[in-house]
Amino acid sequence: MTRTPSTARSAATLHDVAREAGVSLATASRVLNGSTRKVAESYREKVEAAAERLGYTANLSAQATARGTSAVVALLVADIADPYFGQLASGVARGADEAGLVVTIAITERDPAREVSLVRALRGQRPRGLILAASRTTGPDAAGLDPELEAFRGMGGRVVMLGPAPDSIRSVAVDNRGGARALGARLRQLGYREAVIVGAREGIQTSDDRIAGFTHGFTGAGGRIRSVVRGGFTRDAGYAATEALLHDEVPPGTVIFGISDVVAIGVMSAVRDAGREVGADIAVAGFDDIATGRDIRPGLTTAHVPLDELGYRALHATVDEEWDASQPPLPVEVVVRGSTPPRP
Repeated sequence: MTRTPSTARSAATLHDVAREAGVSLATASRVLNGSTRKVAESYREKVEAAAERLGYTANLSAQATARGTSAVVALLVADIADPYFGQLASGVARGADEAGLVVTIAITERDPAREVSLVRALRGQRPRGLILAASRTTGPDAAGLDPELEAFRGMGGRVVMLGPAPDSIRSVAVDNRGGARALGARLRQLGYREAVIVGAREGIQTSDDRIAGFTHGFTGAGGRIRSVVRGGFTRDAGYAATEALLHDEVPPGTVIFGISDVVAIGVMSAVRDAGREVGADIAVAGFDDIATGRDIRPGLTTAHVPLDELGYRALHATVDEEWDASQPPLPVEVVVRGSTPPRP
């Protein structure tokens, strides 16, 4: 039997680079593996040129094993299709690029058990840090998260949470409750007397905080909450909740508050499909100020969250040795657009 010679070339090793450059293995390693020890510029140039000629790529897994961590930050989000998380990830990526790190993203689907399993799997990759961006959920399914986070920290990684966190974990927060309270008060000031809230299921902290804040602001200014409907954080959840609401009488002049812009956009679609008008008939407001809410017509009244800055600050909380734990939550600003015109 005749063997056909393989045309595939094995990957260049660090030994190959050192030999090609005419330097020791230790010198090549210091140049290519990011050692803090200084190397003469002439040697650095030789090693980098040899690595380029040979097509050498550093073995990140081996580096992670040797150092205890890799040059990676893991970002856990609930739903990558949600523009909220896309804008947040942009801020994380900007900070990571400045720090010479790579961002890997995992999706929890707002499932506490899945979040636990993802953290366990990520521990094997030894990322430098772990940013938990999905809203905290209470309940038995989330019970296994704390031990996994403790094990991750025990391996030298740093955990950062968006929102409230234990004292031992760094956190970056947005004033969800205060922003929703200001939004509720502003809508009452515009003349709205009755509101409906479309939120996520009870126990999801971001939703619960926004519902509580809006209720406080709206009723404190003399308004009335007709009902709170629980669904999810998606466009379809907002649509389904509003479709069900509109089977009953929803009087003109009612404002529907979706606990995120994505939910509110679903609300607007359901209002239109029911033959009602968004704004002059049924007003709609959201929260986050994603770009889509500015482009639709009428524009969506919302509470502006500085999402890029939130992600950027979370990345620095992950990599900075010094961190001021007393930093206040990022402020939220009410933005009034055409979906909530003033009422007489």
